[in-house]
Amino acid sequence: MISKVKSAMSSLVGGMMPHHHHNQHSGGGSGGGGAGQTHGADGLPPRFPYGRPDFLELTPELLQYSTEHASRPVLTLKRGCRLPWGTGYAEVINAGKSMLNEDQASCEKLFVKKPSGKHRNSTLLEDNGVSRDGTGIPIHFWGVFDGHAGSGAAIMASKLLSRLIRDRLGEICHLMENPDSAPPICLTKNGSPYEAESKKGVTQEPEDPDAVSDTTLRFHMEKVVSLESLVMGVIETAFKQMDDLIEKEKTSYAISGGCCALAAIQLMGKLYVANAGDSRAIIIRNSEVIPMTNEFTPESERQRLQYLGFLRPELLGNEFTHIEFPRRIQYGELGKKMLYRDYSMTGWAYKTIVEEDLKFPLIYGEGKKARVMATIGVTRGLGDHDLKVYSSNIYIKPFLSCVPEVKVYNMDENKHGPDDVLIMGSDGLWDVTTDKDVADAVCAYLSCCDQSDPMRYTMAAQDLLMRSRGVLKERGWRLPNDRLGSGDDITVFIVPLAGYESET
Repeated sequence: MISKVKSAMSSLVGGMMPHHHHNQHSGGGSGGGGAGQTHGADGLPPRFPYGRPDFLELTPELLQYSTEHASRPVLTLKRGCRLPWGTGYAEVINAGKSMLNEDQASCEKLFVKKPSGKHRNSTLLEDNGVSRDGTGIPIHFWGVFDGHAGSGAAIMASKLLSRLIRDRLGEICHLMENPDSAPPICLTKNGSPYEAESKKGVTQEPEDPDAVSDTTLRFHMEKVVSLESLVMGVIETAFKQMDDLIEKEKTSYAISGGCCALAAIQLMGKLYVANAGDSRAIIIRNSEVIPMTNEFTPESERQRLQYLGFLRPELLGNEFTHIEFPRRIQYGELGKKMLYRDYSMTGWAYKTIVEEDLKFPLIYGEGKKARVMATIGVTRGLGDHDLKVYSSNIYIKPFLSCVPEVKVYNMDENKHGPDDVLIMGSDGLWDVTTDKDVADAVCAYLSCCDQSDPMRYTMAAQDLLMRSRGVLKERGWRLPNDRLGSGDDITVFIVPLAGYESET
């Protein structure tokens, strides 16, 4: 995630920052491990050592080779290595903005089971997500984790988020076994449905003579919650739990930086795509694009961030203003009228400039250069608990949300051909290309591939990645039209949707 956490000073127009620079380091960080690195700057060991996804099966020599910034080798699955559904995968390191590849990825099949007493407190990694007896409700998980200011949070999320989702689903496993009935509104302590209307052998009389006693009327006054929305809530809760776990374990381990998190979970005929950050997922069906994510940036979440700054001005540290102006205000412009907008506005209006408006804007910059507190360019993700405005004691975490947006695609309602795919990629892929260009490139590549070749989706992922990376020329990495290629870490999954039908 290039320049997600960095200074915005170079692009500032007019005015001075309040007595210090804002420049947050975006390099390797302390928790990512690496050659010869065993402890973080504070002496704590990393939670997990640095590495690439386990399914790549890299030797130590290949792991070292993968960090070559000059040649930027593309890593793909080995021929003969098969991911669930025949998923394709490719990745490449950045052009030098950080020592290590801060992207991480995971892809696995797990089984959801109701927690038994003896396993209720077992560790997340104990069974590696595999049901020893092959029972339980199967789920497939794909995750892309785009790290910034170190790879520690991304590595930890890539190892544990799928387990947290599986375990949370286990708590509603008995409800998923009866998908045709709506989840009960209330559960007893042991998880079984709780019926408040009557107790065994006792008829409850309404205390209020005006109370509704007709059970049919009472039923219609209750909100019916679908199993789908319950699963969405489980995924949202698991993201929050993952973020809390990173914060908790930072007391014992070096877990550097933060990460955007994009996950796809296939469960019972539906695909749940959860996104916290600026990675992206699209479905290509019949050569048409179905967007499955929105990006969360200082611009897209401006009103949420400004409203928080308005409600809790102490979070702004007396150095920032929640109000947005088209440019920095000069001291000599006090008393004049300038265009502005605050949390309640979509459009712009004029206001008289007062001294309070001379503070640095909470959100500044446009497009990929937009920053929160001149520091970070994404507004949702995991980690970043220690992130502060440079040379200050102002924490940025209160403005960052770990809650994903979850979109649902019903796989059972659609037939899928061999060229219908889900594409998941970190922003390194999408920064230099459009959804349509990606769809056209993948469709064109797959149409030329032997449909029986198990590597066709990995080769398509490699082709897509190389289109965004470009080729190295005298003036850097360039695309065929001589535009700059992506200098960021790039991670791509191509998931054939027909793979689901072949497994069911």
